[in-house]
Order: sequence, then structure tokens, then C-alpha cells
Amino acid sequence: MKPKWKIILALSVVAVLITLLVYRVFFYAPAVAVIQAKEGKVALEVRGPGVVASRIQVTVSTRVTGILKEVHADQGDSVKAGQILALLDDTDAAAKASGAAAASTASQHNIAAAEAALAKSRADMELAQSNYRRDQELFRSGFISQAAMDAAAAVLRSAQSGEASAAATLGARQAESRASAQEAVYARALHTFTRITAPMDGLIVVRDAEAGDTVVPGSPIFRIVDTRKLWVAARIDESVVGQVEVGQPATIRLRGGKELSGEVARINRQSDAATRELEVDVAFRDIPERFAIDQEAQVVIHAGEEKGIVISASALFQQGREFGVLVVVDGRAVFRSVRTGASDGVFVIVREGLKAGETVISLPAGIRAGSRVRPVTEGNR
Repeated sequence: MKPKWKIILALSVVAVLITLLVYRVFFYAPAVAVIQAKEGKVALEVRGPGVVASRIQVTVSTRVTGILKEVHADQGDSVKAGQILALLDDTDAAAKASGAAAASTASQHNIAAAEAALAKSRADMELAQSNYRRDQELFRSGFISQAAMDAAAAVLRSAQSGEASAAATLGARQAESRASAQEAVYARALHTFTRITAPMDGLIVVRDAEAGDTVVPGSPIFRIVDTRKLWVAARIDESVVGQVEVGQPATIRLRGGKELSGEVARINRQSDAATRELEVDVAFRDIPERFAIDQEAQVVIHAGEEKGIVISASALFQQGREFGVLVVVDGRAVFRSVRTGASDGVFVIVREGLKAGETVISLPAGIRAGSRVRPVTEGNR
């Protein structure tokens, strides 16, 4: 048998444990930080992630197939409209332009020759007409025979045919000249297409080709953005996008940590069927010195303020499918389902579920609904 003192010691330990358990279950009330729900107002802030983008961005490509001979710009370069960015090998284009120009000059000479031939044929016809009229007078007077008169008529008809032929030849040469002139214009245009220029002032953000590459129409060589039209394309949830209006002020936080001011410039009306988000474009008021297209950013749109019952945002938690808070009632924590409104990340408006003056546990983590608690206002524990 065990000594009596050991039995007594064991019973004493059990009694102490039972006493502690009873105290813990029925009398222990841990101190919890609480706040009083009260009337107030909270800034209405709509938040969302986004990326830096430009309202105006263009892809620069070639209009003719060719080999890049020289590249005069690189990504990160600021360029002006009309500035030469690259040159294609123009050997063939220059030869075609020269040949077309020579053909156009030759056609002008052909026109001059045709005009001279027409002038001669008209002179011949005028002479034939004059001779024919004179011979008619002589024939009526009986001084020349019918055969001579017939010969004069034949000469006149020949002169008329010669004039018509010369006029037709001149028309043909003029048509050839117009066609040659158009071919020369086209050849010169093709030659100018070997000079790839900037279509606008902006910043080159992408360079996709190098000297020696063969490029075809439509293949991207550069991408240029207008740095005066920078914004953040933010994704805003459907549930809050109705609070956003064009012109509202906003704060833009770049991933590097820099904060800049902005304002809502455009609200898209096409929602993403998968994420249920809409794009809201927030323009920079002052262009950042350092940025990158597609750089991550966060936007906070300041959409006014909302009045109502205010509590700490930290008091909110989810229980099952409901959001709520723990309210202290008769020394116990009681779960209360609530419907919230505006939040600035620190405080939140409670639209339904709370009344002013109720005591709310500000940090409910680890506290079970129904347990005893000892409320302590923050700063007085």
C-alpha cells in the first residue's frame, strides 16, 4: 500500500486542478480590449490593384518588306515626331525610284515630239485646204482638169488623216506621261518607306528588331507611349465601382513605394466575367520621374465620406458565411452579424447590426462567442 502522505498529496493536486478548472469555466474572465460604437463618419475609399499604362501607345512597323540596315533608337529613348528611328536597305527602292523618274522624264520628251508632229500635220492640212480652195476656183473657170481636182481632194484628205493621227499620238503620249508620273510618285513613296520615323512624341518602351533583321509590314519594331497620358489601369470590384465617378481624387502607390496624386479619368463599362471587376483608369497629376509600363501599382480613390456607426476595422471577423463583431453583454462575448459600409482601413461604418454606445471587442481573435470577458478600454489595461 502507498503511504498516506502520497495519497493525500495526490488528492490535493486533483482538488487544485478541479478548482482551477471550475474557476476557468465559471469565473475566469480574460481582459479584452474594447471600443464603444459611436456616431461618426469615415472617408469612402475604393481600392484596387492595377498597372501603369499609357492612354496613347502605338506600335511602329514597316510598310514594306526589307532588311534593317541601321537602328537609331533604343528602348528608354525619348523621341520626337518625325525623328528617324531606323533605316531599311534602300538599294532596290532607290533604283526603282530613279528608273521611274527617268521614265517620267522620257515621257515628257515624247509629248514634246508628239506636239511638234501635230503642229506639222496641222500646217500641212492648212496648206492642203488652201490649195484645194484655189484649185476649185481654177476648175470652175476651166483652167484645170477633173483629174487635177481629184488629186487636190486626195491631198486634203491625207492631210486631215495626218492631223487626226498626230492628235491621237499626242493623247497617247500624254496618257503615258500621267502613268509614268504616278509610277514615279509611287516609287518615291516606297523609297521614303525605307525611313522608319516616330509617329509622335513619346518614349520607346519596346524594341523588337536589330540591324540585319528582315522585317515585313505589320511586324513590330518599336512600341512608343505618350508619357503625357500616363495612368494606372486599376481593377475595381463590381460591388463598389458604383461609388466611383470621373474626376474624383485618388492616391497612386507604385510598387517601389512612391506615392503620387491622381484622379479618375475613365470608367470602363465592360466587366470581366471571371473576376467581376471593371477597369478604372486613374491618371497621374504629375508624371513620375521613374516608371515602367505594366509596373504594378495600387490606387485608392477618395469617393467622399459616409456617416453612421463607426468601429475599428480590426473588430470585424467572419464566422461561417457571416461577417460580424463580438459585443460585450453582461460580461460575455456575444456574436453580432453586421452589414458594413465605407472603410478607410482603420475604421469602418456599420450600417446594420449595431447601435451607438454598444461595447465591441476590438481584437476578437482567440475569443469564443459566449465566453466570459472583462472589458478594458484600450490604453487602460
